[in-house]
Amino acid sequence: MISFLDGELVEALPTQVVVLVQGIGYLVQIPLSSFDHLPKTGSRVRLLTHLVVREDAHLLFGFVTPEEKDLFRLLVQHVTGVGPKLALAVLSGMSVKQFKTAVINGDVRSLASISGLGRKTAERIILELKDKVGVTAAWQIAATGGDEQQERMNDAVLALISLGFKQVEAQKVVREVLPETSETEELVRRALKRLA
Repeated sequence: MISFLDGELVEALPTQVVVLVQGIGYLVQIPLSSFDHLPKTGSRVRLLTHLVVREDAHLLFGFVTPEEKDLFRLLVQHVTGVGPKLALAVLSGMSVKQFKTAVINGDVRSLASISGLGRKTAERIILELKDKVGVTAAWQIAATGGDEQQERMNDAVLALISLGFKQVEAQKVVREVLPETSETEELVRRALKRLA
């Protein structure tokens, strides 16, 4: 397995780059999100990589950040019907943070708006990743701050998850009771009444 490439950026296109490493030029497919963070050609670059071995080809996919690589692997390894090309399309269509937020909130429309991703695939992504992405992303949002209402909402969802409720169910009921109150404890109390 090739974990990363560290060398000279010889060629950079929006969907692929060539990295020269000790006399060997590696063709690496990248998402648009990584392309935006590449240095000028001729400069040194370090790309995290994921190698896909198929009958007819060895394909190398590259990422500037560990979050992009992790999301790519999550999509390829845990979502039925999503291959490397579609995973790249997802990363090219929205940021990792936007993706996690869309999965947590069950936002099918946002995911389905990505080129090459239909409504059924978007629903499958949410269904198969909600427990893997949801709790982690909610913790990240709670830890990094953001707007206070979103933070309280995530705290309430996390409290309900810790009490044994499913993430999607907790998210839905917290959204329903949100107009009534914005305090975390009260959100949890009202959500528990609705869930009981």
